[in-house]
Amino acid sequence: MLVAFNKPHGVLCQFTDRSQAPRPTLADFQLPSRVYPAGRLDFDSEGLLLLTDHGALAHRLTDPRNKRGKTYWVQVEGAPQESQLQALREGVVLKDGATLPAEVQRLPTPQLWPREPPVRFRKSVPDAWLQVVLREGRNRQVRRMTAAVGLPTLRLVRVAVGEHALDGLQPGQWRMLATGDGC
Repeated sequence: MLVAFNKPHGVLCQFTDRSQAPRPTLADFQLPSRVYPAGRLDFDSEGLLLLTDHGALAHRLTDPRNKRGKTYWVQVEGAPQESQLQALREGVVLKDGATLPAEVQRLPTPQLWPREPPVRFRKSVPDAWLQVVLREGRNRQVRRMTAAVGLPTLRLVRVAVGEHALDGLQPGQWRMLATGDGC
């Protein structure tokens, strides 16, 4: 079984939260039983999360050796210069080492659902949207990469993992996917 879920901002990518101030988790969304996330999205990120009940499928979906691209729409603070975009395309050096090159392009402001809470808006500071495709998955990698080139991330939405895309799913909605050989 393979499930596409649009994870809302401020939801943990796990079914329980043992913190003193419990936060929303996947258990709040009536997902099919016995599925678990194939990969993660951090608490502050939103968008496509794949869940499965099959360990080998989860491994195929997340193993960087399979070079499955993960596509993100990223709202950044600032007006991106070509040199900053080129640095992301070539890979940047983070505290845990150099990243693989990313596919990066400017993106017109996408039509997305409102985020709760909304992204802060400041008249004096421009923002822009980028599409970033990664083929590896380090912790908070997109956020750390954009910060490393001077473009802090304001909003991060994963729109696709390989051939699987959000395709109209609204935050908190999910649907079953076919698990053909493309996985």
